[in-house]
Amino acid sequence: MDNLFFSGWDSLLRTLIVGVLAYIALVVFLRVSGKRTLSKMNAFDLVVTVALGSTLATVLLSKDVALAEGLLAFALLISLQFAVTWSSVRARWVRKLATGEPLMLLYSGKFLPAALMQARVNEDEVRAAVRSAGIDSLENVHAVILETDGSFSVVKPGGSGSTLVGVNGSPNSAAARAKNQRKNMRKSAP
Repeated sequence: MDNLFFSGWDSLLRTLIVGVLAYIALVVFLRVSGKRTLSKMNAFDLVVTVALGSTLATVLLSKDVALAEGLLAFALLISLQFAVTWSSVRARWVRKLATGEPLMLLYSGKFLPAALMQARVNEDEVRAAVRSAGIDSLENVHAVILETDGSFSVVKPGGSGSTLVGVNGSPNSAAARAKNQRKNMRKSAP
């Protein structure tokens, strides 16, 4: 109970010195690693950002963690983030494993029940996304996509649909094209 409000000047001085040095080191590491390290393009990026913040807090407040250990933890997290993002740009399976794929929840004003269940999203949440896009009717929506970062994208009708390429469940996805090819082959078979 003695250290509840003040544990001594030594601990305040340690927090001040370690805090300034850890902050400077983290800023340098982030500048060297590039802007992608702190982007929140998907859930994986968010986890790394939160882990960096948690590590900084631990280094600042825990007397059991030396500054050198904290700097090593920063370097490790940033290096792993770099390795995963570098690999995900070059290998589709890494990208799919680390970030997942966007998922279509509504197409041409109609809900896609299987996709809603897969994403654990209800129709009210999709309607809220449509409203926040300033659209008053589902019939005025070409598609609603649950992005890899957990946000909703609302696509208005009138374009070529090229932004839907690669979206799981879209008519432009590889799975949909393969299904249509099989269907067309069955129709043309004698």
